[in-house]
Amino acid sequence: MSTQNPSQFQEWLQVTVSEDKMNAYLIFRSVEGEVNLTTRELETFLASQGIKFGVQQDLLYLIAQRPQDFYFTQNVIAVGIPPRNGQDGSIHILYELNDQKNGRPAEREDGSVDFKEVTQLANVKTGQLIAERVPPVPGEAGKAVTGEDIPGKDGKEALFKIGKNVVVNPEKTAMYSAIDGLVTKTEKDRLNVFPVYEVNGDVDYKIGNIDFVGTVVIRGNILTGFRVKASGDIRVTGGIEGAEVESEGSIEISGGIIGSNKGYVKAGRNIRCSFIQEGNASAGDEIIVNQSIMHSNVRAGRNVICNGNKGLVVGGMVQSGDRVIARTIGNSMSTATSIEVGVRPELRQELVDLRQQMRQFTESLDKADKALTLIDQLAAAGQLSPDKLALRVKLNVTKRQSVEEMQAAKERVLEIEKTLEDVTTARVDAIYTIFGGTKIVIGRYTRFVKDSVQRVSFRQADGDIVMIPL
Repeated sequence: MSTQNPSQFQEWLQVTVSEDKMNAYLIFRSVEGEVNLTTRELETFLASQGIKFGVQQDLLYLIAQRPQDFYFTQNVIAVGIPPRNGQDGSIHILYELNDQKNGRPAEREDGSVDFKEVTQLANVKTGQLIAERVPPVPGEAGKAVTGEDIPGKDGKEALFKIGKNVVVNPEKTAMYSAIDGLVTKTEKDRLNVFPVYEVNGDVDYKIGNIDFVGTVVIRGNILTGFRVKASGDIRVTGGIEGAEVESEGSIEISGGIIGSNKGYVKAGRNIRCSFIQEGNASAGDEIIVNQSIMHSNVRAGRNVICNGNKGLVVGGMVQSGDRVIARTIGNSMSTATSIEVGVRPELRQELVDLRQQMRQFTESLDKADKALTLIDQLAAAGQLSPDKLALRVKLNVTKRQSVEEMQAAKERVLEIEKTLEDVTTARVDAIYTIFGGTKIVIGRYTRFVKDSVQRVSFRQADGDIVMIPL
């Protein structure tokens, strides 16, 4: 190989670049005859092929010294610097919310649950800082072997999800409490501060039904036939019988739910308790039960977790949007037990409602546009009366609000549709045993368990439900 004419190197050498431009490869096309190369000639050739960054000088030297060692391989001759994606911004809450402590409450020796006293909840004063916005971290550019900069993806901005009795500063960097009360997160992750209403004893005929725009603390039991409703959280230091208990936040019960197939317990976020027996319970996010779920109808938007000392789920139906985790599912008597995951019926209903709202927004925008056109024609003719001028202002405000609400509805529709399509994470985990008589439903697929199996996970794969060892 002549060293006098480097342009001829293209007959013997070939350079290829990876699709992401992070690597350049040198390949020998021909190996006939004696090959004499210098490092400088190789550098010149690489530059002529557009390789301008990250050249591996040590490798060039080795190739120049003993080219025959590199004849039949794809040699990585240049390496770029990959871009680094930024980090999304976040909302830092300065108070540990009760439903975020350690994943689940502490467990006593007898298997019961030890909830912390309500005096240790996230109480704040008027004007107190409760959350701060952490800005996103921008991405860092990388460098291609061809010399060009490759931009990194910037992190996304986080926005406050504003609930009740909170204010955000003009810079939208900090959130403050507007009242004395309890910091509470409700559905869709909204932050609120609610006042607290306490009952020192049972909810019975002496107390009556409760409907409170805040957080309710019951230092006793909620008896059959009574109703407790709260805009914030509900804490019960005793148990819940066949009552109607509803919270926009989370519900925490030191004891359990003995429903006797009466009433219901419903939370916008989480439910935590020791056991559920013949009860109806539903939560927007998680239901965490320490001991057992027996002959009950339980539904959670995300997870149902029953993996304490006993961790038993038997009889009735348990539904969750993502996962059901239990130590034991069913029993040796093959009691009919139904477990469904990847199912969020409330999301399907929300989708129907959102589409109806979008039709109404479209109609509202159409009417506003027509009315504004008529007013503009009157203005052009110099016939715009004061009341028509006021109407124009009102219509423009209405139009702007409709456009914003329409956009928010569209984004939520896309979010829900993506969630409904994705059941890849949906699974049912039996940490100890799952008995025959159990029905497993994942998305659109059903499987009946005939014989007991230990330590298995059920998931969807290739249009079927498969069983995988844990």
